[in-house]
Amino acid sequence: MRIAIVLFVAVFAAGGVCAKGGGGGGHSSKSSGGTHSVRGHVTKKGTYVAPHRATNPDKSKANNWSSKGNRNPDTGKEGTKDPNR
Repeated sequence: MRIAIVLFVAVFAAGGVCAKGGGGGGHSSKSSGGTHSVRGHVTKKGTYVAPHRATNPDKSKANNWSSKGNRNPDTGKEGTKDPNR
Protein backbone atom coordinates (compact mmCIF):
# COMPACT_ATOMS: atom_id res chain seq x y z
CA MET A 1 0.00 0.00 0.00
CA ARG A 2 2.82 2.41 0.90
CA ILE A 3 4.45 1.79 -2.48
CA ALA A 4 1.20 2.66 -4.25
CA ILE A 5 0.99 5.97 -2.37
CA VAL A 6 4.61 6.82 -3.17
CA LEU A 7 4.06 6.07 -6.86
CA PHE A 8 0.86 8.12 -6.87
CA VAL A 9 2.66 11.12 -5.36
CA ALA A 10 5.63 10.69 -7.72
CA VAL A 11 3.39 10.70 -10.80
CA PHE A 12 1.60 13.87 -9.67
CA ALA A 13 4.86 15.52 -8.60
CA ALA A 14 6.26 15.07 -12.09
CA GLY A 15 3.08 16.42 -13.67
CA GLY A 16 2.75 19.27 -11.16
CA VAL A 17 6.27 20.56 -11.72
CA CYS A 18 5.74 20.73 -15.47
CA ALA A 19 2.25 22.23 -15.20
CA LYS A 20 3.12 25.05 -12.81
CA GLY A 21 4.57 27.40 -15.37
CA GLY A 22 5.76 30.81 -14.15
CA GLY A 23 6.74 31.91 -10.68
CA GLY A 24 3.18 31.84 -9.37
CA GLY A 25 3.72 28.59 -7.47
CA GLY A 26 0.65 26.99 -9.04
CA HIS A 27 -1.66 29.84 -8.08
CA SER A 28 -3.48 31.76 -10.76
CA SER A 29 -4.47 34.87 -8.85
CA LYS A 30 -6.65 37.59 -10.28
CA SER A 31 -7.79 40.83 -8.64
CA SER A 32 -8.43 41.07 -4.90
CA GLY A 33 -11.78 39.71 -3.74
CA GLY A 34 -13.33 36.58 -5.20
CA THR A 35 -11.67 33.23 -5.70
CA HIS A 36 -8.98 31.54 -7.75
CA SER A 37 -8.07 27.97 -8.63
CA VAL A 38 -5.03 26.28 -7.13
CA ARG A 39 -3.48 23.46 -9.15
CA GLY A 40 -2.65 20.15 -7.53
CA HIS A 41 0.94 20.11 -6.33
CA VAL A 42 3.42 18.41 -4.03
CA THR A 43 4.79 20.41 -1.10
CA LYS A 44 8.50 20.56 -0.23
CA LYS A 45 7.82 17.92 2.43
CA GLY A 46 6.37 15.58 -0.21
CA THR A 47 2.67 15.93 0.64
CA TYR A 48 0.29 15.97 -2.32
CA VAL A 49 -2.30 18.77 -2.25
CA ALA A 50 -5.30 18.18 -4.51
CA PRO A 51 -6.57 20.97 -6.80
CA HIS A 52 -8.93 23.33 -5.01
CA ARG A 53 -10.33 26.87 -4.93
CA ALA A 54 -9.14 29.56 -2.51
CA THR A 55 -10.00 33.15 -1.73
CA ASN A 56 -7.81 35.70 -3.46
CA PRO A 57 -4.99 37.10 -1.34
CA ASP A 58 -5.52 40.47 0.31
CA LYS A 59 -4.70 42.14 3.63
CA SER A 60 -7.91 40.99 5.36
CA LYS A 61 -8.21 37.79 7.37
CA ALA A 62 -11.93 38.32 7.94
CA ASN A 63 -12.95 37.28 4.42
CA ASN A 64 -11.09 33.94 4.35
CA TRP A 65 -13.23 30.79 4.34
CA SER A 66 -11.39 29.45 7.39
CA SER A 67 -12.31 32.52 9.50
CA LYS A 68 -15.22 32.46 11.97
CA GLY A 69 -18.46 33.68 10.42
CA ASN A 70 -17.60 32.32 6.97
CA ARG A 71 -18.36 29.02 5.27
CA ASN A 72 -16.37 27.21 2.58
CA PRO A 73 -18.76 27.07 -0.41
CA ASP A 74 -17.19 23.85 -1.73
CA THR A 75 -17.22 21.81 1.48
CA GLY A 76 -19.88 23.59 3.57
CA LYS A 77 -17.42 23.64 6.50
CA GLU A 78 -17.75 26.57 8.93
CA GLY A 79 -14.68 28.71 9.58
CA THR A 80 -13.05 28.28 12.98
CA LYS A 81 -10.11 30.73 13.01
CA ASP A 82 -10.31 34.06 14.81
CA PRO A 83 -9.80 36.72 12.11
CA ASN A 84 -8.37 39.15 14.68
CA ARG A 85 -5.34 36.99 15.55
